[in-house]
Amino acid sequence: MTDNTLPALLSLQCENNPDMTWLRERAGGGFSELSWREGRDELNAVAAWLEQRYGHVKTNMAILSRNRAHWVLADLAIIASGNVSVPLFTTAAASTAEYILDFADTRVLVLGEAENWQAVAGVLPDTTEIITLPGVDTDLPHTRWEDIVAAGSGQAPAHQAVPGELISIVFTSGTTGVPKGVMQSHESMIIPMLRGLRFFSIRKNPRFFSYLPMAHIAERQLVMTQSLIHGGAVTFNESLPNLVRDMAEAKPNFFFGAPRVWEQLQQGLIAKFGSQQALDSALAADAEAVGKQIRAGLGLDEADFMLTAAAPTPPALIHWYEKLGLTLMEGWGQTEMMAGALSTPTLRKVGSIGIVPEDVQLKFSEEGELLFKAAGTALGYYRMPEKTAETFGDGWVRTGDKGYIDEDGFVYLTGRVKDYFKTIQGKFVAPVPLENAFAKNKWAEQVCLLGRGYSKTVMACVLSEIAQQQDRETVEHELLEQVADVNENVEKHARIGAVMISKEPWTIENEILTPTLKIRREEIEKRFGERARELALEAAVEGGVRLEWV
Repeated sequence: MTDNTLPALLSLQCENNPDMTWLRERAGGGFSELSWREGRDELNAVAAWLEQRYGHVKTNMAILSRNRAHWVLADLAIIASGNVSVPLFTTAAASTAEYILDFADTRVLVLGEAENWQAVAGVLPDTTEIITLPGVDTDLPHTRWEDIVAAGSGQAPAHQAVPGELISIVFTSGTTGVPKGVMQSHESMIIPMLRGLRFFSIRKNPRFFSYLPMAHIAERQLVMTQSLIHGGAVTFNESLPNLVRDMAEAKPNFFFGAPRVWEQLQQGLIAKFGSQQALDSALAADAEAVGKQIRAGLGLDEADFMLTAAAPTPPALIHWYEKLGLTLMEGWGQTEMMAGALSTPTLRKVGSIGIVPEDVQLKFSEEGELLFKAAGTALGYYRMPEKTAETFGDGWVRTGDKGYIDEDGFVYLTGRVKDYFKTIQGKFVAPVPLENAFAKNKWAEQVCLLGRGYSKTVMACVLSEIAQQQDRETVEHELLEQVADVNENVEKHARIGAVMISKEPWTIENEILTPTLKIRREEIEKRFGERARELALEAAVEGGVRLEWV
């Protein structure tokens, strides 16, 4: 075992900070806390039990639970026992869960609180052993975590971790096709996080806040793995409705949010002030005091680094936060390879995902697709050799992202290769730049451009809560004004011919958003495509811009 494994990092923190708090979560009116030594001893007991029962032969073991201390303990116990953890999203549909459980041939399911448990229970193979985390019960036969800890008390697994071994299979969101199981090693979890240290410094024993699903590779690396590297305490969000309350209490020094999270926080702040105009007036009167109040209210007044990634972040949103004294840093990573490009306070251009670290190589295909080569990439796709060969070749990772690099070395994304489409004129359109331009308006909270084979492009959108409180005439007028502004600055074939305003929010529950908060474009196309095509034709024939509530 070397320092390039998760168990080794845990042992190092136990030597240096045995009694310091590692994991903490709400328990009634207070907090339940585990020190580094307590956490290590508990997970070692479970790891020893798992090893004795299943060996250390890379048996796949699923985890289904909300974020909590025992999610981390279960993950590390499975890995320390020489087996493989398979995280499941608590929002995954039954069909998705069934596919993963069957495809990965999971033998164990570690069960915590999960909103989709009843659906998953209906598709769980009879041969799967259920282990319930503390405080969780089920009518199905199961073994209690507490009983396992008691049985393995004082023991540790015999397995010796190796940096390049398979430790986890992380399934992608499935924005296109079935989810792919990306195979992770100790190196793919640790090396990208060490790479980031060359770009920004993290204080000793930092505070982290966990609220995005731990089944998402970014949360698992940026929070769990970084806590092991830096000796940081992790506070877990009790529930999303209590997000701001728990953020304010945790005061994270490092904070990661997907663009959708930053949008939701923005809308919450605007609603708190009553309107954007009211917030602007308050900032005009005393920007320093108002900014300080907002930062403290969000718990970001002691944040050393705030990252936005996982999807394109509209520049307008980044500039909005800058007025509050909050600097969002853009970066790039995906399940197959993390930390390929990063921004820093001194190396930053809004709209760019940052620059490429010295130990990472970047090249572009003839189509403009980004290919990265670096240490610490994933091992490939589980049981998909053909897909692995397509994405991982000669050390290069095909990202599926299109983009370019400017004269100063800053990398820009222009969209996903599969998201580009041709209008009826046979010319390509990149959706992201048009979506970012349209998103500058203050009413649309979620946007998606359609147009594959259309006469014109069509912008589908969801209004913010503030916009929904305005009269239709005002909202429609300003949306059409924004379309006119966008159309002035794009080529004729890409101009927007219609705006469709969705009355239904786009959420994980209605499967328009993935569990990692990315828009499923094919789902938008399925729901709105037929009518969008008709509106595009009308606009092309009759002129003007159509607007319709759907």
